[in-house]
Amino acid sequence: MEDIKFNHTLPIQLRFNDVDALGHVNNTVYFSFYDLGKTNYFEAVRHVKIDKHNVDVVIASIKADFLLPVFPKENIAVQTAVTEIGNKSFKLFQQVVNTDTKEVKCICTTVMVGFDFQTGMSKVISDEWKHAICEYEGRDDLIRSHHS
Repeated sequence: MEDIKFNHTLPIQLRFNDVDALGHVNNTVYFSFYDLGKTNYFEAVRHVKIDKHNVDVVIASIKADFLLPVFPKENIAVQTAVTEIGNKSFKLFQQVVNTDTKEVKCICTTVMVGFDFQTGMSKVISDEWKHAICEYEGRDDLIRSHHS
């Protein structure tokens, strides 16, 4: 896997009910961490509060790999970066890390697609999104030249 630079890190507060009978954070809870990270990332990129009136991307695919357990007393954060932008989609890479030890606990790849809620159809990722992501990431090589 490529070495990804993360410009976005969101500390996560663990809750009592995040922990399962085995004494570590339940695997299903990680997806709520990733959702928090995505929303906060998009707000940082677009400089607007994300709500139902300005959402124009949805999750098409999400995959998580659980590497190490997270225990209740750990300090963790979710890191988020866009790794590639296509015509109608972009790829997010996220990871949950222990902020004290820097251990990566779980990694997640997500494909987000442009979506028009009026028509219920996929749509091209706007130039506004593309430029905002490239600027935030400090990279102009994220945009793929072929269609996706």
